[in-house]
Amino acid sequence: MDEALLRTLTPAVIGILVRRGADFAAAEDAVQDALVEAVRVWPDDPPRDPKAWLIAVGWRKFLDATRAATSRQRREELVELEPEPGPTETVDDTLALYFLCAHPSLTQASAVALMLRAVGGLTTKQIAQAYLVPEATMAQRISRAKKTVSGVRFDQPGDVTTVVRVLYLVFNEGYSGSVDLAAEAIRLTRQVAALTKHEEVEGLLALMLLHHARRPARTRADGSLVSLAEQDRSLWDTALIAEGVDVLQAALARDRLGEFQSQAAIAALHADARSAEETDWVQIVEWYDELLRFSDSPVVRLNRAVAVGEADGPRAGLAALADLDSGLPRYTAVEAYLRERDGDAATAARLYAEAARSASNLPERDHLTRQAARLNASLR
Repeated sequence: MDEALLRTLTPAVIGILVRRGADFAAAEDAVQDALVEAVRVWPDDPPRDPKAWLIAVGWRKFLDATRAATSRQRREELVELEPEPGPTETVDDTLALYFLCAHPSLTQASAVALMLRAVGGLTTKQIAQAYLVPEATMAQRISRAKKTVSGVRFDQPGDVTTVVRVLYLVFNEGYSGSVDLAAEAIRLTRQVAALTKHEEVEGLLALMLLHHARRPARTRADGSLVSLAEQDRSLWDTALIAEGVDVLQAALARDRLGEFQSQAAIAALHADARSAEETDWVQIVEWYDELLRFSDSPVVRLNRAVAVGEADGPRAGLAALADLDSGLPRYTAVEAYLRERDGDAATAARLYAEAARSASNLPERDHLTRQAARLNASLR
């Protein structure tokens, strides 16, 4: 059973059912039923044309559901339609489905869930496990999202930047449950990049590849975090780094710079350094300045303050940090790091402990607590 093939075919099959006249929500449900049938049947009786099989079975599932809920006249009209692949089956509706799943009327959480279900081909249970919520809760979220977009037509123009942001949200969820959402986000972004040839989609793909390449070095065997400076760079995936750099360079060559290309350029400079000491922080600061043109957010300015501290010294970094709101997440942790680099271990230890108390997750809290303990031990 080729599970990857099933998930790749899912959006195209949903699109074909919609073009035949099925409502989006009904089409998506029918295709999910067809996928379940494929998992049961294909191991013993694999089809010669998997896509045609899914279309035929999905359409039959849709007709079965429709017969139970519509008038006799409507049933007879639908039954007369041929379930075999026809001229419209050559139309690729994958990109239209991405646009639909990232529709502006949806909340971010709903858009992510719907994209993973309709385009990613994941089950509701898998998505619920990935987001650590009850399956019933996720089912309700997906059901509401499908109802919201059911009246949206496929011929309406979509917004690539909205799709990109939803994919970025998927990637940032990382890994939990039975599904690696980072890997899934990369797979989906590859699809959109191939369909659009859009510079920012390629910038996001490059960013994902470069970040994902460092994943094996980010945690220790006990699950504790390893800072970028302390990571064993021999564990980084050089093939993913090379691919990410190639994708980024191709996007940058078209001279239409954007937010995700700028982020990817920063990630590429980190990936290019053979050690933390060899990092080209001056260039990284310059790329943060470029990034601020597209996303002048407090988080970007916070990360820029760290880069300034590395490029021009900790006091320059602290000066950049002073312009920001001290209540910003990670502000205290960044100040602690810069204070330590400036030689003020006592203040840094106090700030690390303070940052640990407000950390949003356990691994980060443990990391900051260890930093505080390390400095307190050195002060005795």
